[in-house]
Amino acid sequence: MDKYGQALINNASKLDAVTDACGEITKLATVIVEENSKAATIALLKKISETVDNHKYKIEVKHTARIVNCSLIEFYGYSTIQDICKSTTVVDEDTRTLKDLLDELNALVGLEKVKNKVQDLIVYQEIQKMRREKNLHSAKNTLHLAFTGNPGTGKTTVARIVGRVYEKIGLLSKGHFVEVSRTDLIAGYQGQTALKVKKVIEQAKGGVLFIDEAYSITENDQTDSYGKECLTELTKALEDYREDLVVIVAGYTEPMNKFFESNPGLKSRFNTFIEFNDYSSNELCEMLTSMCKNNDYTLDNEAKQKIHLYFEEQTSSKDENFANGRLVRNLYDDLVMNHARRVINITNPVCEELSTIKAEDLLFIVNKIKNN
Repeated sequence: MDKYGQALINNASKLDAVTDACGEITKLATVIVEENSKAATIALLKKISETVDNHKYKIEVKHTARIVNCSLIEFYGYSTIQDICKSTTVVDEDTRTLKDLLDELNALVGLEKVKNKVQDLIVYQEIQKMRREKNLHSAKNTLHLAFTGNPGTGKTTVARIVGRVYEKIGLLSKGHFVEVSRTDLIAGYQGQTALKVKKVIEQAKGGVLFIDEAYSITENDQTDSYGKECLTELTKALEDYREDLVVIVAGYTEPMNKFFESNPGLKSRFNTFIEFNDYSSNELCEMLTSMCKNNDYTLDNEAKQKIHLYFEEQTSSKDENFANGRLVRNLYDDLVMNHARRVINITNPVCEELSTIKAEDLLFIVNKIKNN
């Protein structure tokens, strides 16, 4: 049993105790971990919902229920939970043209090296396709990609665009996007992992399979045999479905390098490696300004100055866990909330007051900015 399954059972047991469920919740969690039971999953989700919505339970009990919910999501992975709960299949439609997609790629803040590399890749693949149609020799390079860099640098966004672009130029039949993590690929018993990987591959065929933190597949010594089973099946799929499947693996640079070094067979299936650099303070400011504009907010001059100082301090003192775009999103959410708390005290606020974020709305970062 992996750590995610054990955590689910442990947390379910705690919820069992505080709700006097007589072992029912623990039993459901055990069946989920051992059998991947859909019925047990739905039953447990109902138990969690009933606990959270029941007024007789104290906040501590509801908190325990939410922890069980988080453990369930970690065990299955978001995509599997969604598949279980969906009663119908949603048709993946995308009406964007090739020009729309390339414009969207170019509109991304920063990432100039990434954009140039992706555009070169698109041009190259398009020409190779034309050459094949004219019976000219064309390279048999795979379409699979490796994205490396810190979180929040746009890897998932670029991967989605690449899938759609490849569909528009005829390299993929669908261009849809399937994102998975370790829990979506590795099962708790020998032999089940291969089945899980095959199921994921079937879902992704014709589009992009995006594996974030791919090195986590083999990082747990206790489940090393499962990791090897996963990689064996995945490596086979990379070759077997290379004509109509793009696999993009992503993660921190150093762990990804070690992952490929320890797996020459896997590395040989990837022709293109793209490094996503951290954003500069100016680029982070540009992202925040754009986010505000898209949501009908503006920053006054003093707020802009303080925010720029904040991003400069963050980029100069960053470590390997620097959040990049997520840092911007978190700051935006805090600014909007602080703005709301301030403006609610204004009688009949005018449009300018409802849309202008001021320096005083930077409550949580004021003390972090030197010489403000």
